[in-house]
Amino acid sequence: MKFAIIKERKNPPDRRVVFSPEKLLEVKEKYPEASFKIERSDIRVFSDETYKNLGFEVSEDVSDCEVMLGVKEVPVTALIPNKKYFFFSHTIKKQPYNRKLLQAILEKNIELYDHETIVKETGARLIGFGRYAGIVGAYNGFRAWGLKQNSWNLPKAETLPDQKALIEELQGIKFPNIKILLTGSGKVANGAQEMLDAMHITSVSVHEYLNTSFDKPVYCKIDVLDYNKRKDGQVINNKDFYNHPEDYVSDFMRFAKVTDYFIAGHFYGDGSPYLYTRDDAKSEDFNIKLVADVSCDIDGPVATTIRPSTIADPIYGYHAETEKEIDFMNDEAIVVMAVDNLPCELPKDASEGFGELFLQHVIPAFFNNDKEGVLERAKITENGQLTTRFKYLQDYIDGKE
Repeated sequence: MKFAIIKERKNPPDRRVVFSPEKLLEVKEKYPEASFKIERSDIRVFSDETYKNLGFEVSEDVSDCEVMLGVKEVPVTALIPNKKYFFFSHTIKKQPYNRKLLQAILEKNIELYDHETIVKETGARLIGFGRYAGIVGAYNGFRAWGLKQNSWNLPKAETLPDQKALIEELQGIKFPNIKILLTGSGKVANGAQEMLDAMHITSVSVHEYLNTSFDKPVYCKIDVLDYNKRKDGQVINNKDFYNHPEDYVSDFMRFAKVTDYFIAGHFYGDGSPYLYTRDDAKSEDFNIKLVADVSCDIDGPVATTIRPSTIADPIYGYHAETEKEIDFMNDEAIVVMAVDNLPCELPKDASEGFGELFLQHVIPAFFNNDKEGVLERAKITENGQLTTRFKYLQDYIDGKE
């Protein structure tokens, strides 16, 4: 089996890669029957030389490889027919801007495996960059707080080498006695929590958070049943919420009343109540001053997120009364950080972490007849057709949706 580490061609440039040179060496040692070729790249966070120095072939031409490993969407013109491709295709939610990409994949008889569709039997994702989105998102929020309050001026995350450097920057500043709310229970929220814990910010219970004033900064991490409640008053379990979101309403405003800095690290499921609406943000009980929206669902469950922001220009202001964007330095602005590609700011760490997961969950499937069914579940296209699991995309491909 011959694998290619392909060049990232999307704009703006993405410096991440599926395997770092050291991790690729580990793969080769574990699976000597696998061979790897590196497509030449001048933007990758690890230089071509570092791969060469470990004995890997670097070439402009990887067309002799069977499996192409990338991170972001491959431009249609760069797709090589009759190959297996792994990348984030951004097609499984019928994203209109990538319809042509999926059409081309079928026309070129490519087997597409989307990193997002590499899941357990339960549907839980096995690989991704979520942890790094949480790490950078939390840091960016603190950076935005310092700029808004004119109290510190942290460097941009993208200018620092790794998570350790981000933590060192944060440990060098003194925080006011603010209350920080973190939503979520997955990789994104856990990544953000790593940063809060590294800064020795005290974690408190929901009851303490809502009812106690503190003489130090504190945070509270909450899950779906903390910020949603059943309409009939029953308290059941998370599974009931996931299966019957229509039976719930938001209970988030009790947190909004006492929160200064909100880190949105949750996964929002279709049909779930919005955490807060534009009307909620107008309320006198809404006291959130800054939102680091790592989940970044636009004009949805976090009403202040009216557009994604960029690594180049990560912060904007939301004016609750007019429901419009304003300068984040305006006294009436709720500060919003909603960068939608946060892991790109930490390409070295993100690539190393991603490779660890890819080696653990995906590579073995090529050499054990896919005994866990990982590849079978992840495969979107085969023989110029959608696989059974992804037949729902046919109307999207045909241009009917």
